[in-house]
Amino acid sequence: MSARLLVAALRDPACTGEFNAAGWTALISAARAEQMIGTLAVRVAGLPMPAAVARILEDARASAEQGRIAALWEAEMARRALAAIGVPVILLKGTAFVAAGLKAGQGRHIGDLDILVPRNRLEEVEAALLAAGWEWVKPDPYDDAYYRRWMHELPPLIHRERDRMIDVHHTILPLTAAPKPDAAALVAGAVEIGGGLSMLSQEDVVIHAAAHLFADGELAGGLRNLWDIHCLIGEYDTPGYVEGLRARARVHGLLPAVDRALRLSQWLYGAGAPLTLTDRLFVRRLLGRDGWGRQRRKAIEFGFYLRGHLLRMPPAMLARHLWTKWRKGYRPVH
Repeated sequence: MSARLLVAALRDPACTGEFNAAGWTALISAARAEQMIGTLAVRVAGLPMPAAVARILEDARASAEQGRIAALWEAEMARRALAAIGVPVILLKGTAFVAAGLKAGQGRHIGDLDILVPRNRLEEVEAALLAAGWEWVKPDPYDDAYYRRWMHELPPLIHRERDRMIDVHHTILPLTAAPKPDAAALVAGAVEIGGGLSMLSQEDVVIHAAAHLFADGELAGGLRNLWDIHCLIGEYDTPGYVEGLRARARVHGLLPAVDRALRLSQWLYGAGAPLTLTDRLFVRRLLGRDGWGRQRRKAIEFGFYLRGHLLRMPPAMLARHLWTKWRKGYRPVH
């Protein structure tokens, strides 16, 4: 399966020396499907490969570099917009990784700009961003009200000139989720990374990645998120780091998610780790792509889709929400 080839190549790039044309096709297909083609290109740079593959991966590295520059510019634009009201910009996810020069950011695909701000400053932040050229993506009154009442972020915004999205978080999980991360502690623990920008602490950045993967969502992008976690732990791992990480996870009510992230990232990208029976279901979901990068385990994929929704809200609330969306014409895409 192509996902297994991708994991193998990221763990040990030298193994690609044994790939034939079909192997390279499957590897590149999986990397594109998982939005990890730039990461793969960085990992295998300088190794022997067919000329056609070398051109594809060189383009991927160039595209990732352009994405890095664009992401940093968006972060700077957000910083300028919020500087006047004295709200620091705490970067999340891929933009944080590249801004801090972390290994997790090398070749990484970066989509929207994600930032964290104190919840009691949301109205000011919203007004400042609207004044700086961002506008609402979701004009529907129900969606707007749902985000503001129940979600961990404002409704998404897009800049009218640059066509770039920004997600403004005030915590890291929906308010309807069972775990209740300490949002004030996340903000208080943020560290400066230069240029007037900050990111989550060494513990909280891993906890956020684990929460996003295992406590909110259907495991889409799971291989990329676990690679992030693997790289972050490798970069931060000093004596006592994992113990401190687990203690901090308890503060946020996210120790089960972090422990699973530690096991699966080590099993996939490290030297291996013992897995629970439930872990093995996650692995089947993560490694379900065929040689053309298509998800072929549809039943498991749909099961995790339902799980993701149930994690976000209680069943009765979920039923009302899905019914409302259905009446408005929304249909989930699998």
